[in-house]
Amino acid sequence: MPTVASSPPAVVPRSRIAAASFIGTAIEFYDFYIYGTAAALVFGHLFFPTFSPLAGTLAAFATFGVGFIARPVGAVVFGHFGDRVGRKTMLIVSLLLMGLGTVAIGLLPTFETIGVAAPILLVTCRFLQGFGLGGEWGGAVLLATEYAPSNRRGLWSSFPQVGPAIGFVVAGLAFLVLGGTMSDTAFDAWGWRIPFLASALLIVVGYYIRMRIAETPVFEKAMREQEKAKAPIVEVFKRQPRTLVLATCSFILAHTLFYTITTFSLSYGTEVLGLNKNMLLICSMIAAAIMGIATPILAVYSDRVGRRRVCLGAAVLAILWAFPLFGLINTGQPVLVAIGMSVGMIAFAALFAPMGAFLPELFATRYRYTGSSVAYNASSIVGGGLSPILATQLIAWTGSSLPISAYVAVIAVICEVCVWFMRETHTADLTREPIGT
Repeated sequence: MPTVASSPPAVVPRSRIAAASFIGTAIEFYDFYIYGTAAALVFGHLFFPTFSPLAGTLAAFATFGVGFIARPVGAVVFGHFGDRVGRKTMLIVSLLLMGLGTVAIGLLPTFETIGVAAPILLVTCRFLQGFGLGGEWGGAVLLATEYAPSNRRGLWSSFPQVGPAIGFVVAGLAFLVLGGTMSDTAFDAWGWRIPFLASALLIVVGYYIRMRIAETPVFEKAMREQEKAKAPIVEVFKRQPRTLVLATCSFILAHTLFYTITTFSLSYGTEVLGLNKNMLLICSMIAAAIMGIATPILAVYSDRVGRRRVCLGAAVLAILWAFPLFGLINTGQPVLVAIGMSVGMIAFAALFAPMGAFLPELFATRYRYTGSSVAYNASSIVGGGLSPILATQLIAWTGSSLPISAYVAVIAVICEVCVWFMRETHTADLTREPIGT
């Protein structure tokens, strides 16, 4: 007789689980990406006008990085209650927190109006965004993975993994439409606020969908048969420290690829290469769309051949593509720029797709929310928060993109080594304690 984890309960339609796990990551990554885009395009001179253009961009990216520092904090807090109270409640709270921070940014006065208080408030809102997102991803992938049939966890976990692609494309479209329908003066004055304020409508939709789901069967079974973890983060460090370190370091590459391609490249292309902003946005949107298509395909492939094999291949592709990536962007030719970004995003998808199931499978149910969330979000500090800042500084120091490519390649080598030492999990039983961690 199959276990609870083998198939989802009949009373919960699969379409509802897919929608609930997908909608949150799409909305919350939309929120995160509109901030990254605005940081690359306008925040420098709106909130740090006394700085030079380069210093203003660095300062804007520094506020962008604050969100990544907040994410592990949110992961610990949401993970604690998600492992003790349940997945559903934390998913709703994380969605609302992220939305509150995003809408607040759209209402902020700039430096010209309130002076130094403006960047302080911006950082505060950014921290709130990151704190909410710290609990979002882990809860979303657990919702999908813990409901999934044991042989389809890769596929089911790809539902929330596709969300970032949709979120990015919608965010890019918003800025593209605004940039094409209003003057630069109008955009700087008020147009950039529209995508942030529009997030309120998306949050309402996400809230409605998530209120209609039930708790995952794997979590409910664990709570009936096991004692709740008193301090999940302590148990993770005590019982699976090696797994946590390897998982965290392996996932730095995913954040590095994504934010280098989608966030830093906008700033680099417009300010250093003098390329058209809309052209870069379109190229990055094409790359994100291709990533979204590749993600479920690669996730299903990981169900067949294993998570490790797909992740190892992703790291190899990143190593090989690190230098052609910026070589193609440097040409300024739209087709070549799109190709450079798209292949880079396929490398990202090859790591990101299986990780939706891989990270949860690595940790025991009683602290799975905490373990997978901390690994994912701690890796974002370096990969997402530091990478755009470091890349911008490397350009300032050397005037060349070669050091950035070398940096991406080094991160990919670290990923390759870490994944090599991780165990395979695609046939693991989620209701049992992990073995060999």
